[in-house]
Amino acid sequence: MRACAIAQPNIALIKYWGKRDAARNLPAAGSISLTLETLWTKMSVELREGAHADTLTVNASENNTMQKRVSACLDRLLGPGRPMADVASESNFPIGAGLASSASAFAALVMAASRAARLPGDVLSLARLAGASSGSAARSFFEGIVELDAGDDEIDVSCISAASAWPLRIVIAVTDSGSKAIGSGAAMVRSAATSPLYDSWIARQDQDLETARQAVAARDFEKLASVSEHNCLKMHSVMWTSRPPVVYWNEATVNAMEAIRELKQNGVPVFFTIDAGPQVKAVCLPEAQGTVEAALAATKGVRRVIASGLGGGARPLDNA
Repeated sequence: MRACAIAQPNIALIKYWGKRDAARNLPAAGSISLTLETLWTKMSVELREGAHADTLTVNASENNTMQKRVSACLDRLLGPGRPMADVASESNFPIGAGLASSASAFAALVMAASRAARLPGDVLSLARLAGASSGSAARSFFEGIVELDAGDDEIDVSCISAASAWPLRIVIAVTDSGSKAIGSGAAMVRSAATSPLYDSWIARQDQDLETARQAVAARDFEKLASVSEHNCLKMHSVMWTSRPPVVYWNEATVNAMEAIRELKQNGVPVFFTIDAGPQVKAVCLPEAQGTVEAALAATKGVRRVIASGLGGGARPLDNA
């Protein structure tokens, strides 16, 4: 009754920001993302008949902050009358800091728990269960470049380009490793309720998705760069025009963006994207990785740089 799994976080190029059904955690629009290779979360789940409560440790320390969400995820997966679980999570990158730690965590949790309970289940079904706890977790079940379709009643998720088919590189400028002041879920609800730009953001998402889909199919880096940066800035504009505003950026965030823009002006194939946090993700072609790493490492306020290729989807660790 014990199993382990690993999942990688993902970064969205065409973002989802907002929920059409908060109770089911269904996104208001689709998204396209990159599954990372270098960063990971490993999850161990041991089911214990007769125990009275779940336990959760994160990087070997007891964690009460995420306990409620973890237990709710297990309730949805295992059903009423389920055994309690000892859950141990380990990540090799900062959590709660805008690096999609919840995506990799809930993807790995659902994969491990389903194996521990010996449950049948296809990847899409498991992805949907994980997405009910963290919207972006559904994408971490798939490798490479991934599209999530918001659908009518359920999400659909699929790989639209394998990790080896277009080996993009991602260089992350970590500007602050602390936890965010407001979580993504609460911030989305605030934006939907108060931003005058929110309806326009949702209405134009299909157009951005189609442009990005075409760019991926044609391996058109410049086209993907243009639509991804535009989509990112639109999402943050929705945040900034919420009441009160949601501002995740800091001085180093802006500095890193400017460094990437300067590289682009000098002909380096690179673009930026920023999720709900202060970290800047530079996406580049493989031959530009060293140049991008050096530029971001030298940028004022950047604390560390993490480089990654495209990685695989959530999977069990049979020998862990």
